[in-house]
Parts: sequence; C-alpha cells; structure tokens
Amino acid sequence: MAALIVSFFRTQMGNEPAREWLLALSLRERRIIGEDLRVVQSRWPLGMPLVRKMAPGLWELRSTIPDGIARLFFTVWEEQVVVLHAFVKKTQKTPENELKTAQRRLVEFTRNTP
Repeated sequence: MAALIVSFFRTQMGNEPAREWLLALSLRERRIIGEDLRVVQSRWPLGMPLVRKMAPGLWELRSTIPDGIARLFFTVWEEQVVVLHAFVKKTQKTPENELKTAQRRLVEFTRNTP
C-alpha cells in the first residue's frame, strides 16, 4: 500500500483548526509530531504506543513533546489521514471536551464528504 496523504479537517468557514494549532507550536514540537505522522502515513494500520482507537472511525496519535503529550485525533478516509483535532494532554484521562470536539468534527467531515 502506498503512503497515505495527510490532510486537515476544514470548517465551513474554511479554517483548519488542527493545522493552525500545529503551526503555533515550536519547530522542534512540529518536527516530533511530523515524524510520528509520517510513521502513520507509511505503516497504517498501527496500534499502541503511537496510535490508539478512541471510537469507531476515530484514532489518536500520541506524540511526546517537551510540553507534554500532543494528541492528534484523526480518521482514515480512502487514502488519507484526516487530522480532525489536536491538543496537548496534561492529565491522565483524555478531557471529555477534547474528545467531543474530535467526534463532532468527524461527524461533520463524514456528512460533507461524498
């Protein structure tokens, strides 16, 4: 299988919140996350410790960065890894609001994708 393409969820207003979040990080943090995303692209499907299934069609990428553990929620659609939401996890449990944001974006993505 060829490497998957990484794309970002786009809101109806044309914003890409996960991409904007990534661009606000330091170069070092972006490189760490980018390397982990490349592993997902080239070796999908993956499991722990890098990737964990969160719900049907929803996975999280777990990247260790200097400020904590970055989480990127994504779905795989056709030949794409679609990054839906991202944040730095500071607690043991995934915050419910972060998971709900990713789930809401997954629903919106699947509804608007032919």
